[in-house]
Amino acid sequence: MTSHADITRSLKHAKSKSGVALIPFFTAGYPSMDQFKTDLINISRVGDVIEVGIPFSDPMSDGMTIQRSSHEALQNGVSLSWIFDEIDSIKSQLKSPIVFMSYLNPLMAFGYDKLVDRAKKAGVCGFIVPDLPLEESDEFRDALENKDLGLIQLISPATPEKRMATLIKASKGFIYAVTMTGITGSEQGLAKNLTSYLSKISDMSDLPVCAGFGVRTAKDVSLISKHADGAIVGSALVETMEKKQDIIQFLEGLRKF
Repeated sequence: MTSHADITRSLKHAKSKSGVALIPFFTAGYPSMDQFKTDLINISRVGDVIEVGIPFSDPMSDGMTIQRSSHEALQNGVSLSWIFDEIDSIKSQLKSPIVFMSYLNPLMAFGYDKLVDRAKKAGVCGFIVPDLPLEESDEFRDALENKDLGLIQLISPATPEKRMATLIKASKGFIYAVTMTGITGSEQGLAKNLTSYLSKISDMSDLPVCAGFGVRTAKDVSLISKHADGAIVGSALVETMEKKQDIIQFLEGLRKF
């Protein structure tokens, strides 16, 4: 059964089993369309939830690495319909729940009703939409929740505590705790005040709290594991793909602390 509860269940199980859940992110159709299904199957054997990026022409929250991967995927001809078809053909081989990370335009262009039907069929359990404010999300959230799918909310270090509580209440699956103000892919390391920030969100939330933006090393994952349930790694994984290095070895190494 495909639902936002599958996301929560997988993350909680991973936290209790290994001390931290791992959510790898990569862009669908990058580095090549032919590789997508193989990469997704392999990554699903290491990641506890898989975040699949939907290519978009103006990924404003992402750094240069993910911008490049998104641009190349679009140049290769990747579309939302193609992504659904590819996942449909291998969904029985996937070991972990899938969430889509997408900007709003491709989802609106596809049509919400068609989108949630295809997502349910493909086994996609939830969506992360960084440019969709909570106040404007009712229509999309209602369409998702009619199929038991989740809209995952993002919280940043600049989010006031009262709004944190509102976002936590609205989120399904997990809480995405952005570790910094800015874009993905930073090489500056995690913020010094990250521990108190993550602890505050974790104390407020019954859902798993997973931290992303700037997560690159086992040291980063170790720090996150002490104050949250999971770590989201994106740019560093996409860079590993760019360099044609072993992505499974990289992901497995993140939990070796």
